[in-house]
Amino acid sequence: MADPACAEWIPLGAGAARAMVFRTHALDTGNASIRRAVVMVHGQGRDADSYFRSTLAAAFLAGALEDTLVVSMKFASHDGGCQDTLAEGEVNWPCAGNSWRAGGVAVNAPTLTAYDFADVLLRKLARKDVFPNLASIVLAGHSAGGQFVSRYGMANTVHESLGVPVTYVVANPSSYGYPDENRPRAGGTTFGPFGEGRNCTTYDRWPYGLEGRGGYASRVSDEAMRKQLVSRPVVYLAGELDTTPLAGFDASCPAMAQGPNRFERARAFHRYVTTTHGAAHIFTPVPLCGHNARCMFTSEIALPVLFGAR
Repeated sequence: MADPACAEWIPLGAGAARAMVFRTHALDTGNASIRRAVVMVHGQGRDADSYFRSTLAAAFLAGALEDTLVVSMKFASHDGGCQDTLAEGEVNWPCAGNSWRAGGVAVNAPTLTAYDFADVLLRKLARKDVFPNLASIVLAGHSAGGQFVSRYGMANTVHESLGVPVTYVVANPSSYGYPDENRPRAGGTTFGPFGEGRNCTTYDRWPYGLEGRGGYASRVSDEAMRKQLVSRPVVYLAGELDTTPLAGFDASCPAMAQGPNRFERARAFHRYVTTTHGAAHIFTPVPLCGHNARCMFTSEIALPVLFGAR
């Protein structure tokens, strides 16, 4: 368990709703030494404290502890198959369907979405009166957290207004939000209309595509979603050994339309958004790592992505 002293509640909305983060420095206490913030989003196990420890280990290996603020978001859920114990006022995020990872609406606060939580946190980090020398923010996530970061990166409406550059680091998600109806064909090197669309009618519905979006993502037009996907800096970290259907692998029809495994899906999505839509995104294979967040984020190849050159 992370030290309870590292936990902080983030107020959300106008009422008593709140969500928890773990962080290395208090978010409302001035700190001129902070030059970079790394915000981590956990996987489907919602183990924010474990991800906090792994990110701290990565910061230590990068020699970045002195000038980096590490934050780990917690999307607690007592809904459907998720049985987290919620504190008083804690937001209950949806576990399944249009879940927290797709920016879903809170179970107990219908005016809040999971992406609103990220908006509030990023605005808090970008306050010059608190972190006057903050020069960059990295929002990273693994697995379900990678799904969150990938889709939030294309949907959020705060990126250009923060005054601090944000990079989105997407690691080993099971699926992506495609900007149109095309999908990879055999081998993942060419793309075209999905041939099995008649038998897989949900392949282009949110969160796999842009159709039928709800919650936060419905506030943004299709055209804006596509432009934001292309214009914002994204790095895809893909474990070269993440090729087996383990650890909550999404084997649904719309997910399988994107490729046979997580590694191939990452490579195909990157290829599509760069070659077809002109995005300047970066694809970074991570050797010797499968579906394991600590392996991914503490790897030598990932450290400069998260913490910059040292």
